[in-house]
Amino acid sequence: MNFFRAILLAVVQGLTEFLPVSSSGHLVLFQRLFGLEKPEVLFDICLHVGTLIAIIIVFSQNIRSIILAIFRLPSLVTSNGGLKNTFLENAEIRMFGLIIAGSIPTVLLGLFFHRMKETIFSSVPLVGIMLLVTGIILWSSRWANQNGRDIKRATLGDAFIIGFAQGIAVLPGISRSGFTIVAGLFSGIERQTAARYSFLLSIPAIMGALLLELIGTDVPSNISIWNIMIGIVTSAIVGFVTLKILLNMVNNGKLYLFAPYCWAMGVALLVSQFWIPY
Repeated sequence: MNFFRAILLAVVQGLTEFLPVSSSGHLVLFQRLFGLEKPEVLFDICLHVGTLIAIIIVFSQNIRSIILAIFRLPSLVTSNGGLKNTFLENAEIRMFGLIIAGSIPTVLLGLFFHRMKETIFSSVPLVGIMLLVTGIILWSSRWANQNGRDIKRATLGDAFIIGFAQGIAVLPGISRSGFTIVAGLFSGIERQTAARYSFLLSIPAIMGALLLELIGTDVPSNISIWNIMIGIVTSAIVGFVTLKILLNMVNNGKLYLFAPYCWAMGVALLVSQFWIPY
């Protein structure tokens, strides 16, 4: 892998990991149009590490507050008169509990789809159809409730619904950010909280997926350390900027603007199945 291809793949990862347009769908389309091979496992993992770093930086204050609340949990339980009251009254502990709850359906669905990985990730028509579905979901966000509940009024039911949406997003062509944020909006959660919960929930999901990939695959690679470092830094920087843009669009109720792009991508993939030799 040369330097320019490493940069290209890192930029694509940084853009599509956060924008609700499906990073896996773009990878399949680029493979088909330009004859690119899927990046080696180690490099692919490094690109995901870069975008994970971007999430951690953007939400560093929230993550820090949650960690501090966890360390203070015994005193919080005592002062609030029990764990249940602490969960109800403390926003950070509630967020932590909801992340755990939302991770359960994500793990179950992730393991289920992982068994069919070779089949579903090699199906170009499936990716095209799922991109069309993603577009429909994003367009539907126009009708989501404008004034939802904050984190203190979010429920375990909300967490399971959003976690289920994140698990479904394992399918290539389904946007994780798009599905989880829209699921939060239609659950009655306010925009800013839905976006924040979506990306905090993604942290254990991404870490778990990378670990699963490392365990199940031979990692040795002939890619230079220089290209790996460039890939991580580039995907982190592009991811940081992209994530900021997405959060602003969610706050302004503009998530649906990505729908036409997903539809165009889906149609392009379906057309490529018949017109472009693979």
